Amino acid sequence: MIDTDLYKAKELYPFQAATVEQVLQELRSNGQPFNLLYQLPTGGGKTVIFSDIAKQYIQEWNKRVLILTHRIELSIQTSHQLLAIGVANKIINSGVKTIEDQQDCDCYIAMVETLNNRLQDDQNFIEGVGLVIVDEAHYNSFRKIFQYYKESNILGVTATPLSSNKALPLKDHYHKLIHGESIKGLIDLGYLADAETYNYDVNLHGLKIGNNGDFTVSSSDVVFSNYFMQEKLLFAYEEVALGTKTLIFNAGIETSIQVFELFKKHKYNVRHLDSTMGEKERKDVLSWFKKTPNAVLTSVGILTTGFDEPTVKTIIINRATRSLTLYHQMIGRGSRKIPGKDTFQVIDLGNNVRRFGYWQDHVNWQDAFRFPDRFLESRISELEDLEFEVEFEFPKGYEKYLDLEVLNRFNMKENYYECLDAGIKGKLAVENSLNNHFEAITGKAKNQDEGIRCVEMLQEHINHRLKNYTRCISKSTENYLKYLVETYNRQLSQKIRMHFDE
Repeated sequence: MIDTDLYKAKELYPFQAATVEQVLQELRSNGQPFNLLYQLPTGGGKTVIFSDIAKQYIQEWNKRVLILTHRIELSIQTSHQLLAIGVANKIINSGVKTIEDQQDCDCYIAMVETLNNRLQDDQNFIEGVGLVIVDEAHYNSFRKIFQYYKESNILGVTATPLSSNKALPLKDHYHKLIHGESIKGLIDLGYLADAETYNYDVNLHGLKIGNNGDFTVSSSDVVFSNYFMQEKLLFAYEEVALGTKTLIFNAGIETSIQVFELFKKHKYNVRHLDSTMGEKERKDVLSWFKKTPNAVLTSVGILTTGFDEPTVKTIIINRATRSLTLYHQMIGRGSRKIPGKDTFQVIDLGNNVRRFGYWQDHVNWQDAFRFPDRFLESRISELEDLEFEVEFEFPKGYEKYLDLEVLNRFNMKENYYECLDAGIKGKLAVENSLNNHFEAITGKAKNQDEGIRCVEMLQEHINHRLKNYTRCISKSTENYLKYLVETYNRQLSQKIRMHFDE
């Protein structure tokens, strides 16, 4: 018997109980294999919901449930909730090499990388799995596990059903999306605190877009570490958030450390936290943050998921992002409701509200799931991208295979208007771009195979350039861009083959 007194069970709210039944009914109706994606805002209780689904699935189907997470904190949190409702479970961590007696347990929780290593050695590492539950399903790392459970049900849960890699949309791996209450609905029902948002216009010139489609950490550190941005941050805090428990999100460690020094200099109660810190130091900082009423915690990355501190009163987004998922995750850290906290504050210092709208705004998640490219393009406005005049930043190591100086000499927008000024058709800018890519590749590639590999490496850069071209001509439909990219790749590859055949 499980001693449930050690863990406090969270009773399902009515909307959560309805969701559990809705998901189970989908699994009953569709059988196996069937992959279902479920969306619910941060703070809606996803762990409570899928833990109850796991319990009922085991009872009704008499099969095992496997729960995948990407962080150990989430694994432990899930294990405690399952124990609280009477579900015996085992966490598969790096120390678990074999499972001696699988009859003792019907529910397993695993970190995705650890489980992948075990399954590569033994595809039957966990037997009789009928349902795989994927927490934070928008992360692509989980997909490598799917191949081992092709005949099972897979249930993905996420606050934002948008893949972390736009080239691998979730619709390719899940048959259907169902969504729970909206953010506004949860606020109106009294389950989430409402956000009061304060926008400060900032100059973000100098930001560069990286291979993952978001602004790079290095360029963000340069922009957000300068004197004027630091002063604006301090002004915003003192104007809006003074004396409140405040969580500051930064893109890079350098920026966060500078924020720490700035607040320390002005005698505020501040600490810094990032992923390079040890577990003990991290626990100490979070313990301090929990019990200190006016604490300011400046952080990088690690508190966007699996972190729950309901006493947070102010969220400061001291960064810019092109990720709607990250935007919702950051703000969601302040949305937990407790007695005396009906609202919380959001200070936006990255023009993110202009990019995505307010946190409480309605989002058509079905549209996001079915047409992710179109959905994202409509959220990130052309005006915003053109205002930034963002450059593309190449990943480290690309300079070994490509002449980056050649690539950085070409600007699609400038070349387009130079063509028009010279009385030439603007479409010539695409040909000029292709010749520029050709020069950068053949300047370093030793043979045809290396040249073709370079074309593959440049796909994000090619997309970036051609998107800028479609903006110049005000023709940015998804089909036209796809046609441009396919034609461009074919012609560039052909040009490289001809060059090395000569």
